[in-house]
Amino acid sequence: MFKIGNLEIKSNVVLAPMAGITSNAYRKFCASFGVGYVVTEMVSDMGLIYGNKETKSYVTFEKLDVPTGVQLFGNSAENLTKAALICEKLNENIDFYDINMGCPVPKVTKTGAGSSLMTNPKLCGDIVRAVKEATHKPVTIKIRLGAGNSKDQFLDVIDETIKAGVNLIAIHPRSAKEMYGGKPHWELIENLKDRVNVPLIISGNIFTVEDAVEALKITGADGVMVARGGMGNPLLITNINNYFNNIELIESNLEKQIDYCLELARLLIEEKGETIGMRVYRSIASKFFDGFPKSKQLKCRLSTELNSYNDLLRIIEDYKKEILI
Repeated sequence: MFKIGNLEIKSNVVLAPMAGITSNAYRKFCASFGVGYVVTEMVSDMGLIYGNKETKSYVTFEKLDVPTGVQLFGNSAENLTKAALICEKLNENIDFYDINMGCPVPKVTKTGAGSSLMTNPKLCGDIVRAVKEATHKPVTIKIRLGAGNSKDQFLDVIDETIKAGVNLIAIHPRSAKEMYGGKPHWELIENLKDRVNVPLIISGNIFTVEDAVEALKITGADGVMVARGGMGNPLLITNINNYFNNIELIESNLEKQIDYCLELARLLIEEKGETIGMRVYRSIASKFFDGFPKSKQLKCRLSTELNSYNDLLRIIEDYKKEILI
């Protein structure tokens, strides 16, 4: 479909980095549904520089069938470059680096990282240039419309990073202040692809195939980035691909959703162990049952009672019995 440097991306649907969610298990799960590339959770440059064990664990992962990028966050070209070089020593399976220039969370922005970088477009360019020169790997960025309440800083950031050699730009059309509330401002990035000579990816409120089609139509972008919309709904990825390849869309049902839920649970247990894996899964498992009848109690139990794989099986079986009454 498009390239990130020399990396061939075979789908115009990609997986967004999500803190606490997109571990290797989740990335592997989504890869099986047809994402073109995946990205790690946010990784702190200083965490790597200080040798934090948990931070290093984010960048040690197996090779997947699709390219995997490491998303770094920080506030200086020097430290982000140091962090990228540490990643190079830790894992040969890293295909590219993604620089977070869009995170709106105050604990990130108050350090000058995330969306705060957008107040200094030249620095954004310097970061891309430095990481790319040091690692000899493609560098992508994820941005918003601007820091704080700004909705126009993205144009200068795009211009500076393109001059610096950025290989792909992903944009979420909200300001940092808006976080994830309200609707994305698609009208502000209409035909944005016309001024971007690298792959352009659109993020924000992609919950249906229709959302993806509309976002691509308005912006002319090369692809869409699926985040919250794909949680518990992995067929969204497949169906967006199917739509653009003139393949019939696949309808889900309860049995399929149960199978998907159990599959991801097994991957998380394999990755993190049963106790930690199921604790993490409390915030994810219930998403597989959105929209099903009488699912309120099921979702509550998955969020509070999940301690083991057997718990998951038991809770689901109880639900199946309830809806058959």
